[in-house]
Amino acid sequence: MNSLNQKIHKLAEAVTADVVAHRRHLHAHPELSFQEHQTSLYVQNELKKLDVPFQAGVAGTGVVGLIKGNKPGPVVALRADMDALPIIEANNVPYKSTQEGVMHACGHDAHTASLLGAAAILQQCRDEMRGSIKLIFQPGEERLPGGASLMIAEGVLQNPAPAHILGQHVMPFLDAGQVGFRSGMYMASADEITMTVRGKGGHAAMPHQNTDTVLITSHIIVALQQIVSRIANPTIPSVLSFGKVTANGAFNIIPNEVVVLGTFRTMNEKWRKEAHVRMKEMAEAIAKAMGGGCDFSINVGYPFLVNDEAVTRLARRHAEDYMGKDKVVELDLWMAAEDFAYYSQVTKACFYRLGTRNEARGIVSAVHTPTFDIDETALETGCGLMAYLAMQTIAEAV
Repeated sequence: MNSLNQKIHKLAEAVTADVVAHRRHLHAHPELSFQEHQTSLYVQNELKKLDVPFQAGVAGTGVVGLIKGNKPGPVVALRADMDALPIIEANNVPYKSTQEGVMHACGHDAHTASLLGAAAILQQCRDEMRGSIKLIFQPGEERLPGGASLMIAEGVLQNPAPAHILGQHVMPFLDAGQVGFRSGMYMASADEITMTVRGKGGHAAMPHQNTDTVLITSHIIVALQQIVSRIANPTIPSVLSFGKVTANGAFNIIPNEVVVLGTFRTMNEKWRKEAHVRMKEMAEAIAKAMGGGCDFSINVGYPFLVNDEAVTRLARRHAEDYMGKDKVVELDLWMAAEDFAYYSQVTKACFYRLGTRNEARGIVSAVHTPTFDIDETALETGCGLMAYLAMQTIAEAV
């Protein structure tokens, strides 16, 4: 274990109580996407205490800090998201959400707390630091168009421009004390589909006098699965799922229209665009052939997330140094989406996972559920590893 490794381990242990307090405060006071006003003020106040210069008001509530080392060198960015979800928390814990219907069910409270902890550590390591660390506290990860895209548009990756960016996200399927990495393609793009099938509704006992919108919709839904099973290249991960079908008829009433909501996800931008065209053409053609009409629209969401191979290899090696090789695991492809993907599309990036699971304590729930929680012992790992990776990868910026 090198001297920097030892120093950061000690500093991480020393700041953990503060990081836990940060996380609990943020968990108890969650705010929805692009409404993180009090969260932003909390972050600003903590950065002031640490004497870290920052810019507030980026993309609304975003905060960007900069820690300058005492030696010249490149810049590395660390990112944490701040927003919560519209979920009613079911946990009975002292830090339970005080905002009815709003909950940190995706760990963004832990992300923000960990980055504040990393900032505290890095401020005490400036003598050894080569270059600068940019701290990105980002709003609106959970809602389109994604706070990352807005922060990029407002210049967060400029003045100074980072050589690469690192992002850490909780993972309830990994035990606390573990972290996971994956090079190359990691997370999917995500698009929202809205399809409205129109026809002439009427009495279900007289189908010949109507245009059966429910039947047309069922044919379209089944046929569209060919987009993935028969049209997509099998080597490209793709998912097409429909989660909501609204047909306001009755036992004996065929409705005038049926509204369908779904999602399309993949890991290839060229195929993604082609699939959009194919789905729209297929749905409209089927509806027309069956005597109805179809309005098919796609709200284009986050791109797919790709981890730069060189940066990820470097980060993984230093994570093994910091934690031990047995604590670092290989991640599978993940068809969920993350707006960190915007950063990965325009600069070198590594998005890795922090284990937060503890089966013995019953902390096993998935993200985006009312019972999601974390084993807070993971926060010491989270803040320490972020600081260590920032300093080590900046020294070998690729």
